[in-house]
Amino acid sequence: MRTLPKRLKKGDTVGVIAPSSPPNLENLKKALPFLEELGLHVKMGKSVEEKRGYLAGDDDARLSDLHAMFEDPEVAGIICAGGGYGAARYTDRIDFGMIKENPKVFWGYSDITFLHTAIGQYAELVTFHGPMLASDVGKDEFHERSGRMFGQLFSPFELHYSEEISPLTAIRGGVAEGELVGGNLSLLRSGIGTKFEIDVKGKILLIEDIDEEPYRVDEMLNHLRMARKLDEVAGIVIGDFKNPEPKKPDKSLTLDQVFEDYFKEMKVPVVKGFKIGHCEPHFSVPLGVKARLDGDAKTLTILPGVE
Repeated sequence: MRTLPKRLKKGDTVGVIAPSSPPNLENLKKALPFLEELGLHVKMGKSVEEKRGYLAGDDDARLSDLHAMFEDPEVAGIICAGGGYGAARYTDRIDFGMIKENPKVFWGYSDITFLHTAIGQYAELVTFHGPMLASDVGKDEFHERSGRMFGQLFSPFELHYSEEISPLTAIRGGVAEGELVGGNLSLLRSGIGTKFEIDVKGKILLIEDIDEEPYRVDEMLNHLRMARKLDEVAGIVIGDFKNPEPKKPDKSLTLDQVFEDYFKEMKVPVVKGFKIGHCEPHFSVPLGVKARLDGDAKTLTILPGVE
């Protein structure tokens, strides 16, 4: 069982870091009042405003921020400013032993998926797949429901997802129970063959992505299939795949056809349509806790992510 981080409380300080690309600083500034409304103080990472091409400062600076926030006893949780690219560049140098000794809330998604998988498997910590400050919270379209999802950090409660939230489609029925793992499909695929390859055996796998044409999603799912990942899962939760439109629609499968090709013959529940990912509202979930996917009732139930 992974360690549950301690719940946040009003008056706590959260660290804000940019583990990947440089965040939009204007949007980040707009997001800070949201954290204040939650009763939180903010400590900004040193590399948040740095730029090195498509990276928020060099690898050492971003790694140093991650380590500093986990080590700092005054910081109760860590929220990522944004994703983009670059977290995997230093993941092999993370001090997982130190993180294991200092378990705390860690929240983000997209490129942060690589860190979720690594921290989950090597520091045995439950982490959170949820909207980030500059990428989501600081934008005008940030949805009230997305904001409410931060409530799970302050009080341990079960999450229930049903068709009351969004229409769902069961590609395969049945019921599965297991740890919820996963996140961004392209980051999960990029970990295969490394020491950060995701362990999906007996687990419920969440996948989502953005700006990937159907043939690209096909190629990534085929990689997972040939790596035997699809043989090992207990179930699959298909989150939001934003902007999947092919450039040449007349010469492309649809995304739904791709999902059918890979999942319709599986012997485990596979349900699509979850508003988890690059979408509004964004249903935030803890990773590394027990979940129950019911393909017949089209529901997903997830245990609390904090203690």
